[in-house]
Amino acid sequence: MIADELGVTKAAVYHQFATKEEIALAVVQPAIDALAAVADAAEAQSSRAARREAAVTGVVALMVGNRERASVLSGDPAMATLIRAHPDLATQARRLKAALFGSAVDEPEARVTATLLAGGMATAGRDPSLADLTDEDLRTHLLTLARRLLRMRAPHD
Repeated sequence: MIADELGVTKAAVYHQFATKEEIALAVVQPAIDALAAVADAAEAQSSRAARREAAVTGVVALMVGNRERASVLSGDPAMATLIRAHPDLATQARRLKAALFGSAVDEPEARVTATLLAGGMATAGRDPSLADLTDEDLRTHLLTLARRLLRMRAPHD
């Protein structure tokens, strides 16, 4: 499908990528790099509240900005397995969880909250029943609900 879309032969694609897994990882790498940038921005904040806000707003922005891609990637079980097994993704997820939960990152409540938050955002990003929401509306609702789940105040409160 990639070769057809690009108007090249399959051999040309496999000249650049040795395996299908390499192709998949090349598709996912920009998202992992973007997560790293969000984690960097969160870690650069001087207060716990600012770290949490930077992490939440950054992740929501990524989810909303990649709604279509998330829908396609999540619909492929092999791709989902490959993404979950990617060591860089685990590293960035750990950094973001630390920004959100600090020293309590390994506590059961923090782990369950992080799972609910990540799963809820991923589902909202690909749920066809939310396709009619504008990106701004989805962003607003995700931020409001994420802050509520994390017991955070909105920055203007």
